[in-house]
This record gives sequence, structure tokens and C-alpha cells, in this order.
Amino acid sequence: MAKYANDLVMDAALDKIATGTILTVCSAQPTTRTEAVTTYKLADVVIDSGDFTKANGDTNGRKVTIGQQADIPVDTSGTATHIAICDGSILLLVTTCTSQALTAGNTVTVPAFDDEFADPT
Repeated sequence: MAKYANDLVMDAALDKIATGTILTVCSAQPTTRTEAVTTYKLADVVIDSGDFTKANGDTNGRKVTIGQQADIPVDTSGTATHIAICDGSILLLVTTCTSQALTAGNTVTVPAFDDEFADPT
């Protein structure tokens, strides 16, 4: 018997990610919202629903693309290794980024990236 998940099931998870209100550039992998917005945060920017686009996955399934965030002010010097998205109370998503040394007072650009859910196999 084949496995199946309706796109609406995957879209519900993507819709939750798209409730994110802050994107942070972090020096380590956060596991809580506090770590993402305080402990490991090097830079942050406010985001909203217009920064998220749902679509079919690259191979199958569904994905949400988070649009590029340009010229984010760097608050704390350190090496960026992760990007986090949070809402007002929850760490929603963490992904890796190209390791890059950041200097307070400069800016950083986070290119568009996506989070993808594959069809069940």
C-alpha cells in the first residue's frame, strides 16, 4: 500500500513557520527562543507573512521559502553558523548557514532559503 499525505497537511506545518516575526543570525544552534533571540544572536530583523512563500517542493512535497533579508545590522561580533525564525514565544525553525565572521556595526545579508517537507515514502 502506498503512503500519502495531502498537501494541506504539510501546508499546516508551513503555515506555522510563516507565523515567524523575527529572523536571527546566531553563533551556535539555538534550541529555545531565548537562545535564538538573546544567547546566540548576532543580528536580527523583523519579518512578517510577506516574507514567506509556499510552493511545491523542489522534488516533491511542499516547501516554504523565506525571502532574502538584506543589510541586517550586526549587533554583536562573532561567527554566524545558524539562522533561526521565532514568533513571540516559540523557536519555530533553525537552519545552518555558511560560517561567516560578523563584526558589530556592519551589516549582513541572509539570502532566500527554504524549508521543505517531502512526500511520505
